[in-house]
Amino acid sequence: MLREALFIEPPKAKTCRILADTAASLTDFRKDPIGILHECGGETVVILNHNAPVFYAVPTEQYEAMLEMIDDTRLAETVRMRHGSPTVRADIDALIAQAGEAD
Repeated sequence: MLREALFIEPPKAKTCRILADTAASLTDFRKDPIGILHECGGETVVILNHNAPVFYAVPTEQYEAMLEMIDDTRLAETVRMRHGSPTVRADIDALIAQAGEAD
């Protein structure tokens, strides 16, 4: 059985899209993660293990901007879904006071 396992054909190479202009090996990233990020000048870095992407190191500012864009997209979708729905008048001060009473 062990002999058969030794002759198993290796999996075919898979192609992967690389979605960053800069790449670093996982080994180099483990040795000096901050150095790798500084070297890339604030850009996203794809980390490769055996020439395949395993994760992206995204600078804080870019990550926060991405989250903001995702939030804006979700909010825009909610607005589109509710467009044409009946409106309800509300007193914001009364709603805030009511929310305070619920706590």
